[in-house]
Amino acid sequence: MEVEIVPTLSPGSASDLASRAVRQGREMVLVCGGDGTLNEAINGLAGSTVPLGVLPGGTANILAREMELPLNPVRAAAELPRWSPRRIPLGRATWNVDPTSTDGDPAQVSRFFVSVAGIGFDAHVVKELSPKNKLVWGVAGYIMEAVRQVFLYPFKGFSCRAGDGTEYVATFAALQRARNYGGWLHLTPGARFFDRRFTLCLFKSHKRARYFLYAAAVLARQHLRLRDVNLVETCKVSCTARDTGEAIHFELDGELGGTLPATFEIVSDALTVLVP
Repeated sequence: MEVEIVPTLSPGSASDLASRAVRQGREMVLVCGGDGTLNEAINGLAGSTVPLGVLPGGTANILAREMELPLNPVRAAAELPRWSPRRIPLGRATWNVDPTSTDGDPAQVSRFFVSVAGIGFDAHVVKELSPKNKLVWGVAGYIMEAVRQVFLYPFKGFSCRAGDGTEYVATFAALQRARNYGGWLHLTPGARFFDRRFTLCLFKSHKRARYFLYAAAVLARQHLRLRDVNLVETCKVSCTARDTGEAIHFELDGELGGTLPATFEIVSDALTVLVP
């Protein structure tokens, strides 16, 4: 293979590099990085036919684990010629941002995600986690920050309306296309990466102590037995803060997105990936 190696230089640059590769008619885009870098790349590739090849790196790399790729990038590169292209759906989040447009209406933005969207508590953890701790400690850094935020976060409530019109209330929700959450937890055991649907796991309690029980139950894979945990399958969900004055964040593939209200939907046949 003749390969041009191009480094990412700043947040968002992977999207620009992938978009440029599509415009230049490149035959393939290989990304060596973690979930955040991959998320940027898919936002430059979505809707095109240029295939994405993943050389795993980063902190958790949910996408690589879901596709059962070698987690060593050198080994993955060696196996790459035997992989085949496959079209997959993506998730898409749409929300309003400031500043408002000249006609007074909020500006609306959309962003694709490949594995997971987290709403509420985990997005706040992502927001508060320092880049230094993320780099030095990896997954352990997320865990330490999550424990710290259990004592600080107010566990603000929000509503999620699924595609069938059913409304749910939660303080943390994981909207997943992959079985893995954070690379090794299984919040949504029924999720299937190649399916055209989300699996939504909702945690309802406002109490701090209850979140320690949630954590223990998730580790034991018994959280779905709790009365205040729901699992929902849907192709679209719209989430809104219960108190309009509250800023509730969401994350996409481990990177901070925006604040509610937001709509999350499946976009079929959105991306080509190389799979073993």
